[in-house]
Amino acid sequence: MFTKQKENDNTNLKYILQWTPRSHSPFVYMGKGQEAFIEYGCKYTNCFVTSDASYLGDITKFDVVAFNGPDVRYMKRPTLPQKRSPHQKFVFGSIESSHYYPVCDSIFDGYFNWTWTFKLDSDSKWGYIVVRNEEGKIIGPKKEMHWMKTEDMKPVPSELLSVLKRKSKAAAWFVSNCYAKNRRETFVKDLQVELVKYDLKIDIYGVCGKFHCDRSDEKKCDKLVEDNYFFYLAFENSFSEDYVTEKILHGLQYSAIPIVYGGANYTRFLPDGSYINARELGVKKLAAKMNNLMHNMEEYSSYFRWRSHYSFHKRAETAETNDYCGFCTLLNNEEKVKETTVYEHFRLWWNPANFSCPIS
Repeated sequence: MFTKQKENDNTNLKYILQWTPRSHSPFVYMGKGQEAFIEYGCKYTNCFVTSDASYLGDITKFDVVAFNGPDVRYMKRPTLPQKRSPHQKFVFGSIESSHYYPVCDSIFDGYFNWTWTFKLDSDSKWGYIVVRNEEGKIIGPKKEMHWMKTEDMKPVPSELLSVLKRKSKAAAWFVSNCYAKNRRETFVKDLQVELVKYDLKIDIYGVCGKFHCDRSDEKKCDKLVEDNYFFYLAFENSFSEDYVTEKILHGLQYSAIPIVYGGANYTRFLPDGSYINARELGVKKLAAKMNNLMHNMEEYSSYFRWRSHYSFHKRAETAETNDYCGFCTLLNNEEKVKETTVYEHFRLWWNPANFSCPIS
């Protein structure tokens, strides 16, 4: 049951203590006091944020003690709160990949009550994309998605076909991290070699390539993709379950087939026949498929039939999907707050599959 709350109402405040540095992203965007929740237009604005552990006189009076994931892996028992109240929720929050920021210390098993991450089974979501249906209703992403079959979808509109037929270049990749943990740059290098056989290439934009488009002007860069490229490389920097970032939006929203490379089950995020999975195909089959699609407009355009039935958005676009608003909404859910929950095997839940912590 949710309590009714008016905007700017200062009654029944929910106090959130940021235990880790508030200057680190994404904690910095929580603001101070109630300011962020008011600014984002949240349904509930009675959440109050501070990094001052003495603000209420006693740490046990806070409703939430929040920990930023990238900082947690360096923390030892002396740097953690020395007391806690049964009513409190100790929350692990991270928008970063667990591949980059695993948690290895066993003290965190049985430590956190809630999670606030990109993983789809988190208590509160901190993610990148939203899927809506034709009516604009939020339907995903989630663990079990029930997409329409491609053959049941409407034909591609003639206006979109005109856009697709203007394309002349194979693929674009916008990248700033040239040496990722999952070695995506090696895959792209090998793919480049294979594409030469078909007289095709990948245009790499940013510090890792020779092409340039300032991402401070997102619309200009996305228009470049829409006008010129058949494919967009939506390559994640690591392999983590459910870690799918806004990279896929550049292809989905701008008429280029996203080629994905990550550790997610992409059926949770994208309808069948709307993307190509590079890891599943491998370099040789992927290059051949790209070439075939570029020479078969009917088959290529079928990858966009979903556009009549679904739309993809950034989570921060509306208060309804804003993840800070979502967290405050969770804190106003009396039933959830009253539940006693704990992640007994937190490291197993958070760390990548088959990951082994180094022996210290």
